[in-house]
Amino acid sequence: MPATLLVLGEVADGHLTKLSAEIAALARGLAASAGGQALGLVVDRAPDAAAGELAAHLPRVVSVALGPAADEAWAPHAAAEARRLVGEGATHVLAGVTNDGRDVAGLLCGALGWGILANASGAAWDGDALVVRATVLAGKAITRSTVEAPNAIVTVSPGAAEASPLAVAGSVESRSPVGQPVVPAAAVLDRVAEAGAAVSLEEAKVVVVGGRGVGGPEGFGLVDELAGLLGGVTGASRAAVDAGWIPYARQIGQTGKVVRPTLYLSLGVSGAMQHRAGMQGSEHIVAVNRDPDAPIAEIADLFVLGDLFEVGPALAAELRARRGG
Repeated sequence: MPATLLVLGEVADGHLTKLSAEIAALARGLAASAGGQALGLVVDRAPDAAAGELAAHLPRVVSVALGPAADEAWAPHAAAEARRLVGEGATHVLAGVTNDGRDVAGLLCGALGWGILANASGAAWDGDALVVRATVLAGKAITRSTVEAPNAIVTVSPGAAEASPLAVAGSVESRSPVGQPVVPAAAVLDRVAEAGAAVSLEEAKVVVVGGRGVGGPEGFGLVDELAGLLGGVTGASRAAVDAGWIPYARQIGQTGKVVRPTLYLSLGVSGAMQHRAGMQGSEHIVAVNRDPDAPIAEIADLFVLGDLFEVGPALAAELRARRGG
């Protein structure tokens, strides 16, 4: 039976995430080469805009408005809707390497009994078997895993495919929620908007990152300033987060967010293997560090050897001058 690939579309600030659009392109390519089909799923309190955006990349999108479930965690409801579509013929589920994507993938693994392949950087068919490529050990190795079972769940990393809209947008089918979530959904008691998080790390085109070298929470003032001047978002290494200098939501790396910005600028980040796993796909990497042997120098396009508290203010002054003050 031809494969039917289901893309779980994620929503940020009412719109489809960039990663979801990339996954849609990957799924569409896989479907075409297998003589199958690709469809999308958007589950949200207000899914219409994001569903329409996903339909620009996929021929069919199912849109589900949560309604009464608006104050509950998203993943159990999204998993329930995905399971319904599996019952209607979906053979593979593709989700993003995000906190929500991982949550849904784990729930579906338990609910369906399917296997998971995580952190895919690409995928292709080998006959009827799906072959998933993943970068591991901070880019030191690439694995190829073959799914011989007819069903699988795959979490996809940023940059696995380039988003490419259809010539003619697909259709959106609105549905009522299936009912009970896959597991009891935790209630959301409060929502707190994090300062400086108007654009998510995963979506940002410029990310400025502070590490242990910034010396303390006050050091992130410089990081925030540069991020603002560059129109970017502030990130952090695990060392800075573990020290309590900045919230976990800003962490980049193996146990944090995976980013792929046009420009990644780090200040005082050593670039350990775990951190590199979350940023090595960045288009341009600039690092400032006073240690010439810092591991991040191995992957930086431009490595500035110097004190970040001298280089950073000089860079900020130059950026302000170019903006006319």
